[in-house]
Amino acid sequence: MHLRRLIARIFWALSRWRLVTEPAPDRPTVLIGAPHTSNWDFVFMLGIAWKLDLHIRWLGKKSLFAGWRGPIMRRLGGIPVDRDAPGDVVREVVERIRSGERFSLVVTPDGTRSGHTHWKSGFYRIARETGMPVTLGYVDRTTMTTGLGPTFELTGDVGADMDRVRAYYADKAGHHPKHRVEPRLREELAGG
Repeated sequence: MHLRRLIARIFWALSRWRLVTEPAPDRPTVLIGAPHTSNWDFVFMLGIAWKLDLHIRWLGKKSLFAGWRGPIMRRLGGIPVDRDAPGDVVREVVERIRSGERFSLVVTPDGTRSGHTHWKSGFYRIARETGMPVTLGYVDRTTMTTGLGPTFELTGDVGADMDRVRAYYADKAGHHPKHRVEPRLREELAGG
């Protein structure tokens, strides 16, 4: 872990981006990474986690784990997601947590970086089923900052919980602002 913290310290010292963050959560959390608009978000996520000494796992599309990249991505905490069966990963993560594995789970609920109208709800289901709080991580090109925001418990009132999420991300632009997806779940769009 000391090597990771050293790498993070060097990264933040050399980066033109600034780490502006609340303290790391004191227990495992579902950590939202948004707006997810660039592959640089992955580097920022590692820089934040390593600097704050967070034990993280993260969800990534299955193709990232193909071939020689697989062992590296898994070593960095990756869990592959089969986009044709997204419910399977929710079950897998919930089972890992219930079996006693302790980690914070990084999720980018806005899915791919463009063309979506809503966020995917897996983060919400995982947090509710495990009792984990949600931490709002961010990337904001307008201020050239990234870090962790507030941590809070979901209430089960999807609209009210997402209003809180929307309020936090309202002024966050992401690395490529044109790819930003408004924080809204399909359940809200359907009126559910």
